[in-house]
Amino acid sequence: MAIYNSIGASYTDTRRPDPRIAARIHRALGGAATVINVGAGTGSYEPPQTVLAVEPSSVMIAQRPAGSARALRASAESIPLADDSADAVMALLTVHHWSDLEAGIGELRRIARERIVVLTFDQGVSRDMWLLKEYLPEVLTPADDARAFGVDRLVTLLGGARVETVPVPHDCTDGFLAAFWRRPEAYLDPRVRAGISILARAPEEVLRPGLERLSDDLSSGRWHRRHADLLDREEIDAGYRLLVAPG
Repeated sequence: MAIYNSIGASYTDTRRPDPRIAARIHRALGGAATVINVGAGTGSYEPPQTVLAVEPSSVMIAQRPAGSARALRASAESIPLADDSADAVMALLTVHHWSDLEAGIGELRRIARERIVVLTFDQGVSRDMWLLKEYLPEVLTPADDARAFGVDRLVTLLGGARVETVPVPHDCTDGFLAAFWRRPEAYLDPRVRAGISILARAPEEVLRPGLERLSDDLSSGRWHRRHADLLDREEIDAGYRLLVAPG
């Protein structure tokens, strides 16, 4: 996640933990007395019992709030900690950034005594979202294709896991990719795009044609007519999954 050294400077402007998602994560951690957050970023969703955050980006570490757990600058693929270092380990919306998924999951299993909690997304479902499918398919690079993996592969690497669907509410406060599924105008805001890695790293010339089409469709009402089925929905399944595995 060293990519966030270049794109993460304003991350906390739009990436605020959503309390409904937080409740699911904290329930999944169960009775863990100690938690390590791997790929921790700015510390979103860390419960009070977090004892350490592992994060490779100094830019993200600098945005962690005062009083949060100590941060260790390291990558998920090589964590300089002893075996069984905490009751639980969590890794939230991070595994798709890892350079070696097998190594990273192996490290989670090594340092967790009792439980591993991973929040990720089913890439097949997420790529079918209207934003990517209709307006910005070009932002998906060969590198994204190379890193694409199914949730079933993660379950296998974890040695088995319970998989929970995490619906995205229409007013989600955490501005990840699918958070604005019912608020399409948000994607026209560069501050919003800056908090979404796949959009933040895309060149302006790649984004501009699709964003101009989206702006036109919003102005004309075409987007609302095409997606009328979304307008009264309170939440959707956008592919986000919570995996809970034994340590």
